[in-house]
Amino acid sequence: QVQVVESGGGLVQTGGSLRLACTASGRTFTMAAMGWFRQAPGKEREFVAAMTWSGRSTYYLDSVKGRFTISGNNDKNAVYLQMSSLSPEDTAVYYCAATTLHYPVGAYYQASRTYNSWGQGTQVTVSS
Repeated sequence: QVQVVESGGGLVQTGGSLRLACTASGRTFTMAAMGWFRQAPGKEREFVAAMTWSGRSTYYLDSVKGRFTISGNNDKNAVYLQMSSLSPEDTAVYYCAATTLHYPVGAYYQASRTYNSWGQGTQVTVSS
């Protein structure tokens, strides 16, 4: 079992930046990938970014490419989401997730059903 905890959300103005952090604990040696999802009010949860834990392959939602960067630190069992050029459309609760499932195709890591550990979420609010 893996547990994840997010931190780093907050209020920022349009065009600003925020860095989210997620720390994993438990059976972290079983992790295959970690990812970030978000859910805005009245909308379904959507994939934002993911990174495989061994090969460090990364995947992004098209609308965040070039603005968001996912990175990881094996020693700390942590993954980060650096967000820049934020807009009000990025306002959401951001969730960190981890999966112990290994897939040969990166598309699987963009699906929420792939992940078996979820954090409580951290609010990101971008004011206009």
